[in-house]
Amino acid sequence: MTGPRAAERWTRRVRARGATTAAFVVLAAMVPAVVAAAGTQQVDTALPYVCAFPSGHRQPATVRVTAVFPDRAAPRRTIRPTDVTTTVELPPAAVADLGAPENAEVRAATRLSVGVAQNTASAQATWRGTAQPATVPGSGPLTLTATGDVPSMTAQSAGDLTLTAQGLDIDLAVSPADATATAPPPVTLRCTLGEDAPGKGLLATVPVDGPTADPSGAPSGSPGGPPTGAAGSGVPSAPSSAAGRSAAPDGNPQSDRAPKLTGNLSGATTGGTDAPPCRFDAGHPADEMSLNSYITGYANVRKQKGASLIPVSCALIEQGQPDFQFPEDGGPAVITQHSDGQLYHQGKQQTPPFKATFLTFDFAPATATMVLEETGPLSIDSRGEMDMTTFYTTMDTYIRVPLVLRVTSLTVNGTPLDVGSSCRTRTSLSSADPDPAKHPGDHLVLRGRGEYALGEPATGYILLSGGPLTGETTIPAFTGCGAGGENLDGLLTASVSGPGNYIKQIQGQTCGQANPVEGQCTKDLQPAQIPVPER
Repeated sequence: MTGPRAAERWTRRVRARGATTAAFVVLAAMVPAVVAAAGTQQVDTALPYVCAFPSGHRQPATVRVTAVFPDRAAPRRTIRPTDVTTTVELPPAAVADLGAPENAEVRAATRLSVGVAQNTASAQATWRGTAQPATVPGSGPLTLTATGDVPSMTAQSAGDLTLTAQGLDIDLAVSPADATATAPPPVTLRCTLGEDAPGKGLLATVPVDGPTADPSGAPSGSPGGPPTGAAGSGVPSAPSSAAGRSAAPDGNPQSDRAPKLTGNLSGATTGGTDAPPCRFDAGHPADEMSLNSYITGYANVRKQKGASLIPVSCALIEQGQPDFQFPEDGGPAVITQHSDGQLYHQGKQQTPPFKATFLTFDFAPATATMVLEETGPLSIDSRGEMDMTTFYTTMDTYIRVPLVLRVTSLTVNGTPLDVGSSCRTRTSLSSADPDPAKHPGDHLVLRGRGEYALGEPATGYILLSGGPLTGETTIPAFTGCGAGGENLDGLLTASVSGPGNYIKQIQGQTCGQANPVEGQCTKDLQPAQIPVPER
């Protein structure tokens, strides 16, 4: 009697694992790979603005925007502006109205609103940048050049995608050359586009043409979409339909859906689009389950009322075998998977160094260079449910990692402070864990949730295809900060440490080392997709 029952359970388990393979093949391809543009167009536009100053005066300013765009794109493919700069030139009268003394240092952050439109739909992006400190001249204009990552865009259908400059906010903090002088309070200039702006502020036009994507998010015949009707997979083919969309003159369906924006940035930090090397090496050999990916995002510092950009970082992942359980009552199948990983930068388990600038205690500008160091194993636990009739799947993933925050340099109000070589948080960043008995100790917890309906693009986070991960953490007190008898522990603890710091990280598409996919991996098996941070 026990033999047949055991055999029945074993058979159902094997079938379940077969279904798991099909399910994860589908999940692996839910987000289409980024396709590089064949050519580029250089944008260099000078625009007149009028800015409102705290004095009540309205002063002119010239704003020059430069960027690089693809010369054309395809529907449902990411359009990523690069080399974006926003240069603000304030004429002498505006500099005088600012009230900044000669030779004072001015720090600036810009927020340029950019209208994104296609066909009858539109959306709005914010291009944020941070300028290197500039010195107030004795005469002549003051020039501030801000750089930073900007949101990427995805056109939903064929038709020209246009980008138009709109309002501009400029945050300014002035530090007098005389360290004993009182710094004026920070100000924000609200600037509007001049009525005589050429092209009404038009920055770029990107033609979008080619085959419109099917409901999976990938053009017909491309390797980016989920497989349909794979032999033996048990996954039925999903019909594609253009119903509800009007046809353009060239036969491609148009859409009134707004262009999708990825990465609405904020924070007073700079960030480039370059990514560090992310590859397996002799010290970290890859196997058939090895993945690598990039991750980046923002971490709030609640006490500073601001956010710090965590730069593009490399993650090496050893994907565990998924386990699939089919309940006896015919309910949804349960998918669980445990994977291990680590951050990796120049042979160390950490992020690349990054800078953040805040107004400490609301008046003193402070710039810190930091790294997040991994002090224990990084674990990835996913649990999902799949309706075996419709294959609709939900997946919750928890990433746990103990991280200490190390400060390597600090400047307050333009004065460097020697923090020494051992300045760090006493313990790891800590989050409330949903299963503290199984996962004790201090560690950061990030959660991602993904959903997938057959024939539709995935939403949210899936380990293989990436997506947003969010959490909240407590920053511990600092220790070991200072040199030459000066103890800076209290300064950093008072200005940074505390609970309630929101974190949002974006993981990019992974690169599978055993079976690399074009568009997901470079030729030397690094991740092809570099994610854009979001707020």
